[in-house]
Amino acid sequence: MSALDNTATQAGPGGTPRGPVGGAPGGAGGIIPFLTSRLREIGIFIALIVIVLLFQALTGGRLLTAGNVSNIIVQNSYILILAIGMVMIIIAGHIDLSVGSVAAFVGAVSGVLIVQWGLPWWLGITLSLILGAVVGMWQGFWVAYVGIPAFIVTLAGMLLFRGLTQMTLGNTQITPFPSEYRQLGGGYLFPDLFPASSSPAEWITVGLGVLTLVLFVVTQVRQRAKRAALELQNEPQVWFLFKIIGGGALIAYLTYLLGVAPNSRGTPIVLVVLAVLIIGYSVVMSRSVFGRHIYAIGGNRTAAKLSGIKTRRVDFMLFVNMGTLAALAGIVFTGRLNSAGPGAGNLFELDAIAAAFIGGAAVQGGVGRVVGAIAGGLVMGVLNNGMSLMGISTDVQQFIKGLVLLLAVAFDVYNKNRTRG
Repeated sequence: MSALDNTATQAGPGGTPRGPVGGAPGGAGGIIPFLTSRLREIGIFIALIVIVLLFQALTGGRLLTAGNVSNIIVQNSYILILAIGMVMIIIAGHIDLSVGSVAAFVGAVSGVLIVQWGLPWWLGITLSLILGAVVGMWQGFWVAYVGIPAFIVTLAGMLLFRGLTQMTLGNTQITPFPSEYRQLGGGYLFPDLFPASSSPAEWITVGLGVLTLVLFVVTQVRQRAKRAALELQNEPQVWFLFKIIGGGALIAYLTYLLGVAPNSRGTPIVLVVLAVLIIGYSVVMSRSVFGRHIYAIGGNRTAAKLSGIKTRRVDFMLFVNMGTLAALAGIVFTGRLNSAGPGAGNLFELDAIAAAFIGGAAVQGGVGRVVGAIAGGLVMGVLNNGMSLMGISTDVQQFIKGLVLLLAVAFDVYNKNRTRG
């Protein structure tokens, strides 16, 4: 292989450069250039760790307690679900302002179906998810096939579905929901199987933690071996070991907090749902034809269309997917509150959009990752939780969250200009 080949670069999913083909420096000297080239991807995780450590110190250790960590997961679960769909929409160059209203509307309809009409909880949830897909079809039709900008379509949808929510509920609340329905939003896996009074640990959570740890290590090792076999650039060995040890320690500590620590309550059901969604959508975006088409459309819509990609169909399916995830978020939120109200879902769309941009999605489209959006959502969640523990007023919280979003977008613009330079 020639010297010119060794300096060739390849573009990975999301438009980030993979770096020179061939072996990467294995010593500590190669870490700085590597981290600089991957600053967009790695920066959000470093920021999340710094924020967690900061609030752990400022709150006197109250942030990383078993009960509070469970609360952070449950309280932000519906935003994280929305962030998964939202980052895909943003990567394709669109935006969706209606997801909060859609979540409220689906939650209201599920209340009518299950509480007022007496349908079985599982049937009510299934019909509610179908309703979310139908809402996505409605909005996707106007965006993909009529050609109205997504900003206008979803702005109209925000008003339309908020009005339908109030019409469905009659400006009243529907409550209570069946216990099975509530479990999705705030329940735990088999809570009576290993009670704290008779078991030193919640062994289901411990088992899931060990399985996750093994899968994490095996996946990372296999990916590194595959890239080496293809003579592609690998991350420096020191960084690889640091990632394995750090990621493994994080999984082990989270397992301890949820399943072993005092006042631990086990694995939240919604955490399992989130894990399935994160893994599934990450695979779709990085390894499927549909995911590559989304990145291609966001990078250059005209070129993608000329290359044979059915851009209208991709746009349509993106909004169907977003509607379904908004419905799931609405069900989770309604189950957690045990109530469907006309004010549900307020500002959910802004939190989901902020999570995507803080997580590294580009304003112009074509760049972003599902895992990054989840990290961005957790940054917002930890900020909310940590400031609440410190007794900071909501107006100051809104100011700080807005500043964080602005800095995240500014960082994205800086990275883009630096890459061009």
